[in-house]
Amino acid sequence: MARSVTYSVVPRRNPSEKNTPPKYYAQAQARGDVNIREMAERIQSTCTVHKSDVYAVLVALEDVVSEAIQNGEIVRLGELCTLQVGLNGKGALTEEEFNENLIKKARINFRPGKVLAGALETLKFSKVPIKYVKEADEEGGGEEEFEE
Repeated sequence: MARSVTYSVVPRRNPSEKNTPPKYYAQAQARGDVNIREMAERIQSTCTVHKSDVYAVLVALEDVVSEAIQNGEIVRLGELCTLQVGLNGKGALTEEEFNENLIKKARINFRPGKVLAGALETLKFSKVPIKYVKEADEEGGGEEEFEE
């Protein structure tokens, strides 16, 4: 199968201009997902390491990355990506008034490395049908319904 990212063309309204007609945009459509077992099989096929060894390393990587994030460390996965904790919250007028109750949420900042950034530069695209249809409710919101 040729490598390409699949997309559908979907209508979107500008929320600040509700009375204008929608414009049509590309929306990426996933072809599926890849779990750790599948990654281990794919890695095995490109090197001399057995699938069970690759799987063990990938599972251990999950644990080590999680521990590092919980320790507030920056995780650098070679040229693949960098992961780091970021915080959302409210500000205080002075440093003395600030306390950790003003921190509302932690998130993980993902920064692609050279490998992933390079992958984006050479993408090819293939149009596919829309996977879901948004049905508006009485108040103008919507729920996603997946097509069979």
